[in-house]
Amino acid sequence: MASVIDGFQRLGRALMLPIAVLPVAGLLLRLGQPDLLDVPMLAAAGNVIFDNLGLIFAIGVAVGLARENNGAAGLAGVVGFLVATKGAAVLLAVPPEVTAGLAQAAAEAAAKAYRDQQVSRLGVPIGVLSGLIAGLSYNRFSEIRLPPYLAFFGGRRFVPIATGCIGIVVAAAFGLAWPWLTRGVEALSHAVVGAGPWGLFVYGVLNRILIITGLHHILNNLAWFVIGEYHGATGDLHRFFAGDPNAGAFMSGFFPVMMFGLPGACLAMYHTARPERRAVAGGLLLSLALTSFLTGVTEPIEFTFMFLAPVLYAVHALLTGVAMALMHALGVHLGFGFSAGLFDYVLNFSKSTRPLWLLPIGAVYFGLYYALFRYGIVRFGLATPGREAEPVAVAPLAAPAGGRGGAFIAALGGAANLLNVDACTTRLRLTVADGAKVDEPALARLGARGVVRPAAGAVQVVLGPVADQVAVEIRRELRVPSSAPTAPVAAVPAAAGAAALELEPLLAALGGAANVAGVAAGAGRLLVRLHDAARIDAGALERVGVRGLALVAGAPAQLLVGEAAEPTCARLAARGIPAA
Repeated sequence: MASVIDGFQRLGRALMLPIAVLPVAGLLLRLGQPDLLDVPMLAAAGNVIFDNLGLIFAIGVAVGLARENNGAAGLAGVVGFLVATKGAAVLLAVPPEVTAGLAQAAAEAAAKAYRDQQVSRLGVPIGVLSGLIAGLSYNRFSEIRLPPYLAFFGGRRFVPIATGCIGIVVAAAFGLAWPWLTRGVEALSHAVVGAGPWGLFVYGVLNRILIITGLHHILNNLAWFVIGEYHGATGDLHRFFAGDPNAGAFMSGFFPVMMFGLPGACLAMYHTARPERRAVAGGLLLSLALTSFLTGVTEPIEFTFMFLAPVLYAVHALLTGVAMALMHALGVHLGFGFSAGLFDYVLNFSKSTRPLWLLPIGAVYFGLYYALFRYGIVRFGLATPGREAEPVAVAPLAAPAGGRGGAFIAALGGAANLLNVDACTTRLRLTVADGAKVDEPALARLGARGVVRPAAGAVQVVLGPVADQVAVEIRRELRVPSSAPTAPVAAVPAAAGAAALELEPLLAALGGAANVAGVAAGAGRLLVRLHDAARIDAGALERVGVRGLALVAGAPAQLLVGEAAEPTCARLAARGIPAA
């Protein structure tokens, strides 16, 4: 069960990469409209992104899932998507009325347009599936070794080939099952829309609850990119920008909560803070409230009380569901390209239906959240920011000389403890060797608003919009050899008498001694510079005792070996292998 949850979390994280392009698409599309700048070129530039969401999801999901986010997986995603969509289109049966009475050339053009339009209805699901196949294929086949006469096609070059072959199977499955698939999507759309306010209430509640695990991205993708159709545009978000007057049901209810409700909760926390800490806590809470109000990014606020006061969080989830149902019942239709903040509200005001209703509803939500949170904090003595039992630094600490990435590495148990580092919009998503080594108070001093442990070895650190920047800095620090002057990486010294790995099997797994250009050790890792990384045998390395392998273009291969790093490096040096 844990592996299933971890798989969904990885998918949710990968989905955030293609979603990140939607704000610029929405911005260009709106600025180009006649009621704003009236520049058709800008509108066309934004619209082309929405028209090719399936392809964008294929690339983004593939890169997001691939080890080290390697771009070769993105190329494979394109191959898989094109093979699947074009292959499926050929298999679609064209109704006779589409080509009736047309000359041959016109009939062929009409049939092609019909097939393309039909395939575009499921473009995003096909894109996500193609990205999944490409990303997993990269992780499985990027180090494959073929016979010498086929060696050119080995390694990463094999990934698009494998993905294309699997894409043929996907094309056949979609093409032959198309009537049932389209009927299923239509039935789902009618069921959700037919559920009316109750369905939207459930969606709003689940959306907030699933934030705890990060799985809300999957639910959102179904609502925003699949459900409903309007002139070829599918999904609530795409339909809104295509001009569907009924779109926005799955977005409108977020605006009262994100722009008004949660800032009201922040004000309640400020007013209930201890007088001597109110100034410090106020700076933090003002920043969180402005982030929510302007951009709609709410997780930094939610993690201040999610685990501290689960009853309040349950109330927050219920009020989100109520807002979804209420806005729909009042006929208010709002939309966004990024999230439910002031920027999107103003930008899309003229495309919205009854947008001014947000102001009185938002005022009610502000007062409701303020009253509920103030009562809950005082009544139950909750240790919200500014009310902690012991003085705690609530503002981010300055990073040490080695940089912010090094400070996070140390707080996460050292470089040897980090097996994988990634990020979504607001969280670091990590795989660690030993979760007990993660220092949560140290992470809090670095600005973390919460730490989630969804499964064994999985850790999520809530940082807000800077999460991706921090992940880049951590990965950059991890690539630096131990001889470089970077203090923050917590080295793991070899224990007295620690055994080295067996050299002959290790060198064979690395493609032979002639393939090793240099070696260094530090932080529980062997840093091996290779002539040809494609010759690595990952399975053989695991049998030798290597616990993890990281390959980064242009950098030494990193072999996680723990205390065996230093003695193994010494024995390799004795064999005449130079320092990396």
